[in-house]
Amino acid sequence: MKKLLGLILFTTLIVFSSCTEYRKVLKSADMQYKYDKALEYYKGGKYAKAYPLFEELYIVYRGTDKGEKIAYYQAKTDFRLTDYILASHRFTQFYKNYPNSDFKEEVQFLAAFCQYKMSPKWSLDQTDTQRAIRSLQLFAIDYPNSSRIDSTNQLLDELRFKLELKEFKAAKLFYRMENYRAAQVAFDNFNQSYPSSQFKEEAWYLEYRSGYLLAVNSVEEKKLERIEAAMEAYVNFVDRFPKSKRLKEAEGLYKDLQELLQETKNLT
Repeated sequence: MKKLLGLILFTTLIVFSSCTEYRKVLKSADMQYKYDKALEYYKGGKYAKAYPLFEELYIVYRGTDKGEKIAYYQAKTDFRLTDYILASHRFTQFYKNYPNSDFKEEVQFLAAFCQYKMSPKWSLDQTDTQRAIRSLQLFAIDYPNSSRIDSTNQLLDELRFKLELKEFKAAKLFYRMENYRAAQVAFDNFNQSYPSSQFKEEAWYLEYRSGYLLAVNSVEEKKLERIEAAMEAYVNFVDRFPKSKRLKEAEGLYKDLQELLQETKNLT
């Protein structure tokens, strides 16, 4: 019991001493002391303690050589605290204010990476995703031989897939809602935009099936045109996927279209 009480007392003294020391740092008028302590806190992973010190130091040293390093650590502290909005802003301002800095490559990458972290899940608005893609592309253009290029390309692939998935899901939603004209257009746009998509077989098939259902349910004055468009979609599908598991079903729909085409011509 005495050992436990001793341990509690010892821990309390350490915490109290630490708080007292930190208050002393905050109240100090010695900027060099604050600078040294801010770096010590940052490198020790105590980012919340480093944060207010870098904020104050940047105001004092802005426009000086030391100001550049403080601005760098200020942005890195935001990043470590996962405040990606502020970190992205500060990284961006850094490479604009210090275009010849030794940190410029790292900072430009981290600005883009912060935007990557702000990219939402695929079902939400993808404005931030598009912004992150542009930033990563710009980094790749500016630093084509960077050691970070592989990471950049990996992040780009992930973000592009998010856009691809959103567009594919939107087209499928039109299909499920039986809005076949909108689905047909959406799948056509998807197939043109993502020719190597992992969803390409399904997307080409659903473009064809949307066209088929649109033709079958069409008003008479548009039926012939839509039948022919659906038959062309069938040819596009079987040419691309001659071994598809959907081929038998696609052929059955095509036979229906041939019969419907003949009936429609007989009525004209």
